[in-house]
Amino acid sequence: MSSREIAELTGKQHQHVVRDTKRMLGDLDLDASNFGRIYLDGQNRQQTEYVLGQDLVITLLSGYSAPLRYRVVTRLQELENVSRHTVTIPKTLPEALRFAALQAEQNLQLQQVIDQQAPKVEALHRLAKSHGDVCVTTAAQILGVRPTKLFAWLNQNRWIHRRTAHSSWVAYQPRLSSGWLKHKLVKVGGGEGQDIKVVEQVMVTRSGIVTLAEQLQGITL
Repeated sequence: MSSREIAELTGKQHQHVVRDTKRMLGDLDLDASNFGRIYLDGQNRQQTEYVLGQDLVITLLSGYSAPLRYRVVTRLQELENVSRHTVTIPKTLPEALRFAALQAEQNLQLQQVIDQQAPKVEALHRLAKSHGDVCVTTAAQILGVRPTKLFAWLNQNRWIHRRTAHSSWVAYQPRLSSGWLKHKLVKVGGGEGQDIKVVEQVMVTRSGIVTLAEQLQGITL
């Protein structure tokens, strides 16, 4: 920390902090010139300030009042927290190896996060292709799988079932409650010699498309 910042934090005049600093360094048998640094003041004149390490800053503060010491110590802690996040260039082979190992670990953690997010990203792409509720066949097209395979997967994983061998597919209640599937009344028949009848058809919602995209990630259908 510089003597100018100490002056700002304590409300003292910089010249007084410089005086105290030089006196302290002299008492410690330290050469003040090793801590001096030139700066330009408000009138563009060269002035000298002193840059001290944490130990010397705390030593200097020993003669100041408790409130002034507290302000400076608080600032020292802030600077220390910043320095912990500063990347330093390794200068020796052991330091370089430790740095490389740290980077590899951080890259691995980042890749794990990416892998975890991949299904959700894929699900969002699938969702972008959907337009509201769709039938299972259309859902299969959106998801890039064969309809027959998707029907079989939904049946095996208790999304849909048939009440009888030849009845239409219906959704399990938990899938309806979750908002992933819906039932829609549709008309079938109407051809020559056929009666028109209304049946329930299973529809996949937008949230259902997302959930399916996540659950089918990595599965070949």
